[in-house]
Amino acid sequence: MDWLTRFLVAVAFLAAGVIFSPETFGSLSSGENSAKLLIFLKLAHLLSFATAWGAALWATFIGGIIMFKNLPRHQFGNLQSKMFPAYFTLVGSCCAISLSAFGYLHPWKSSSAVEKYQLGFLLSAFAFNLTNLFVFTPMTIDMMKQRHKVERENNIGDEVGWSKNREKAKTIPKLAAMNKKFGMIHGLSSLANILSFGSLAMHSWYLAGKMNL
Repeated sequence: MDWLTRFLVAVAFLAAGVIFSPETFGSLSSGENSAKLLIFLKLAHLLSFATAWGAALWATFIGGIIMFKNLPRHQFGNLQSKMFPAYFTLVGSCCAISLSAFGYLHPWKSSSAVEKYQLGFLLSAFAFNLTNLFVFTPMTIDMMKQRHKVERENNIGDEVGWSKNREKAKTIPKLAAMNKKFGMIHGLSSLANILSFGSLAMHSWYLAGKMNL
């Protein structure tokens, strides 16, 4: 099993252990059971949101930039092609858990306008990650591999940081066309990622307003 599968299995067993433990539902009254369930759902929502927020912050603004500045460009692209499916799976799964828990705690019919907006933000973050995982990321990876092949034929791609691609593209129409298509797809993927991050940021503002320190 890969690391993500092991992680999800561990989380599933942890959740099952908490839900079905005697301390949670065994010898407690119905009122106490409900209180325990609410605490569990709040914990699931908070931990899932924090994981999604932290992963998005690191991947978008820190990890990717450091790798880009220190790895040969083709090596950087190949690494990103392995990391991004795992990244979008993790963040999307966390958004789904956070959305489900928040939705259970705040049913639509009885929710305030602010709470309905928060459900919308969480749903948006989930949808943007799902779109990246199943639509934009596979297209980006496929286009990247095609472009890498053409670049290797022209002895470029081993440079660190900014690419020699643009100069070569001036004399290779095929590479120029690939650059245009790759830029469009990658731009849409980046936009979806930023919109997901923004949606999570809006929800973090809501959670901060609920804290009593």
